[in-house]
Amino acid sequence: MATLIHTLADHSDDVNYCAFSSSCLATCSLDKTVRVYSLKDFTELPYSPLRGHTYAVHCCCFSPSGQLLASCSTDGTTLLWGSGDGQLLAVLGHPVRVCRFSPGSAHLLSGAADGSVALWNTQTLKLYRSGNVKDGSLVACAFSPNGNFFVTGSSCGDLTIWDDKMRCLYNEKAHDLGVTCCDISSQPISDGEHGFRYFQMASCGQDNQIKLWLILFTDVLGVELKYKCTLNGHSAPVLACAFSYDGQMLVSGSVDKRVIIHETSTANTLHTLSQHTRYVTTCAFAPCSPLLATGSMDKTVNIWQFDLKQPCAGNTVENESKVAVEDWSEDDVSAWLCAQDLADFVGLFKRNNIDGKQLLNLTKESLTNELKIESLGLRSKVLQKIEDLRMKVISVPVAIPDEFLCPITRELMKDPVIAADGYSYEKEAVENWISNKRRSSPMTNLPLPSLMLTPNRTLKMAIARWLETQQKYRETT
Repeated sequence: MATLIHTLADHSDDVNYCAFSSSCLATCSLDKTVRVYSLKDFTELPYSPLRGHTYAVHCCCFSPSGQLLASCSTDGTTLLWGSGDGQLLAVLGHPVRVCRFSPGSAHLLSGAADGSVALWNTQTLKLYRSGNVKDGSLVACAFSPNGNFFVTGSSCGDLTIWDDKMRCLYNEKAHDLGVTCCDISSQPISDGEHGFRYFQMASCGQDNQIKLWLILFTDVLGVELKYKCTLNGHSAPVLACAFSYDGQMLVSGSVDKRVIIHETSTANTLHTLSQHTRYVTTCAFAPCSPLLATGSMDKTVNIWQFDLKQPCAGNTVENESKVAVEDWSEDDVSAWLCAQDLADFVGLFKRNNIDGKQLLNLTKESLTNELKIESLGLRSKVLQKIEDLRMKVISVPVAIPDEFLCPITRELMKDPVIAADGYSYEKEAVENWISNKRRSSPMTNLPLPSLMLTPNRTLKMAIARWLETQQKYRETT
């Protein structure tokens, strides 16, 4: 059941778009502003609203890292903002209708009313590649989860697939009266019969329809776009569509003022939401929490909460020692990322099938070359969190022989000593025991004949050998 938990009513004109990061929600409007809210309590951030545009703001989006926020307008500019402080970082000249960041945040894709497509380098802030659709205005775009290709939609109804060098790979007439929006699921689906992995895409249009597609890349056929099914329910043009993180649901918003949540595997309608009083122009799922945002020409953004089967901060692995990290599933890794404030990487790690064992083996090189995390700051943050996790793994007493544990602290001994009762203890622990004027044995409770402590070098060497064996095991598994 979807429950309306909050309504944002700060815009003074139509809401055109909304977008989530792991911690914020951004909205933009015909009133020329971009507003940013905290997901903790839906309060507006101190630097909001952002007022850099001189005409209507059509689209806004966060980079996957959550550090950048892009907004585009018919004033002929795309603006890049720092999401932490709202500082204006760059002005890119392109009369844009829609924009999207690539999965690795290295590029920003923008599309304009004149049909032009631009790919910007977010590091140099220079134009990397450009192109044009065959006919009409470019009104929709979406990147594939791996960043190797993207799809654009035009007002003439075409869907076009491009590679990351801006080469046109495929074109399909999808909606007779024009495409209005498209999205690609972050979770590929497998063909059990042939072992193929498809990218699932949704498109919607002025023809009142939502269509699901499967995109396949093969060595023999090249790019193949397969029509899957049509999702019904709207009685007027559909203006927006978006997948949930796990790809199991698709939300759509329409001129009929309704929001419909569909189940992608069955094409069934799960929920119909009718709270908006004018056209629904935008909708978006949060990446790592059971939240949905819908925006409308009624100047409001509604926040909905529901049960979404995806890992989020509330489902984190509560105690890493309960399940060995090496045995973590991909979902456990996703939950850990959310708990470490790295929710924006959940999709990337999922797409690369990172489980616990692979997580512990990630290096600077694999983050750069395999996961293609280009930002040095982000790589360093991820590596530091993984190193902290490795240290926890080493310190967790997994199958430690009982004789290596201090009888007082029940922790692995670092400096074992033998007391007068014949038992071995951690030196600091037994010294504290004695300093509290206890002259009895911690084990037998009988009086100690002497307070002398003798280093147990044999036990210390045995513990060192055991630790070395455990470390070698981790390096080979």
